[in-house]
Amino acid sequence: MLKKLFRSKKAISPILATLLLIVIAVSAIVITYAWVTTFLTGTTGGAGVILNKDNVFWATGNITIYVRNTGTSDAEIDAVYIGTSSTNLAKQTSVTYNPTSKIVYGNGGTIAITVTYSWNVDTTYHFKVAPKIGAALEFSTKSPSS
Repeated sequence: MLKKLFRSKKAISPILATLLLIVIAVSAIVITYAWVTTFLTGTTGGAGVILNKDNVFWATGNITIYVRNTGTSDAEIDAVYIGTSSTNLAKQTSVTYNPTSKIVYGNGGTIAITVTYSWNVDTTYHFKVAPKIGAALEFSTKSPSS
């Protein structure tokens, strides 16, 4: 009886083959969906951060930059750069933030960034405000003439 079973050259039934193909297709779809969802979440995490310059105030020995986040996600400011051209920006180390958490809340939140910086009158300065996640805000503005 055992020999007869092993000598049988029959394949699996068409019903079992169809069910096996359905299971393989569904599992492939689930795996692809999970991968695409993870990929898109990782690459669009910073898309909700949109930083805009509100205003720049110049005082003797410091510059105060007001930044507004018009995006939907909160942004934490990571670094501030200032220079006389867009190619020679220097990271500033003497920076204070209000609020001190460095977070600019989404949907119109603002932050005041005060940088201790010796600036010259009537000079164009370039700025870069870089959040931890999302696009940096880059702009240039001219210091007052007196």
